[in-house]
Amino acid sequence: MNQDLSTSSGCGSSACACKSPEAAAAAPAGIASINGIALHEAGETLDEQTLRERACTELLRQQAVSVGLLPRFTGLAAPEPDDATRRAIEALLEAEVHSPEPGVEECRRHYEAHKPRFVVGQALHVRHILFAVTPGVPVNALAQRAEAALLELPRQGVAIDRFAQLAAELSNCPSSAQGGDLGWITPQECAPELAKALFLQNDAIQALGLHPRLVHSRFGLHIVEVLEREPGRLPEFAELQAQIGARLALQSQATALRQYIQLLVGQADVEGVELEGADTPLVQ
Repeated sequence: MNQDLSTSSGCGSSACACKSPEAAAAAPAGIASINGIALHEAGETLDEQTLRERACTELLRQQAVSVGLLPRFTGLAAPEPDDATRRAIEALLEAEVHSPEPGVEECRRHYEAHKPRFVVGQALHVRHILFAVTPGVPVNALAQRAEAALLELPRQGVAIDRFAQLAAELSNCPSSAQGGDLGWITPQECAPELAKALFLQNDAIQALGLHPRLVHSRFGLHIVEVLEREPGRLPEFAELQAQIGARLALQSQATALRQYIQLLVGQADVEGVELEGADTPLVQ
């Protein structure tokens, strides 16, 4: 199992001095540490993600020391991982982190449950009205305005060009000049939230017309109407079995690695960084 271990790491194991009172006292207050080994220098500021990555790498390096894959470390601050450290951690993971290979039936169940995700060649001709969420905008008032517009459109007797009028009046998208018309789009060409709502939901596969709910995306709130649909083609399971198996295997490996890290966290003295731990081995 090859892992990206480019973040900083440190020392330690039950076999070295890291867990001794002397080592624990070596990391000054306010400095994050694993078993007394400092993860950063005094005054150094790391974002949470970088600090967690450094802590996880340090946990793995210390475990590699514990099982004899690396020599004992005598420093008090986590060293930058070199090639030998990376190879040792990879060997550790190969030996201790195991995940089951997905079988044919598991792959088939995944295929049946996620068919919209495997459709190829699909596209939609859509128009939308975007209510952009920007700093300082009162979100509740914006949502109420969007809901009012969405409820107005399907009412009996509403003018056929009302959508285009509302897009011109209310939409924060350049497409407002074309009545909100975005033309033809594919799942890869729109925000993931829109792709999920319009392409990947089982109840959206054949849907045309006004989407019954506001679609929330990173850009704001969307009223969406599907004007035309190119349904594409769903490949047979046999065409996708290998691809699905590889995807499920990666997911299984990631779960096993996460559980292994949790177990190491539960056995370590962790200071100054939030890591999820477990006291006992976890079952997948």
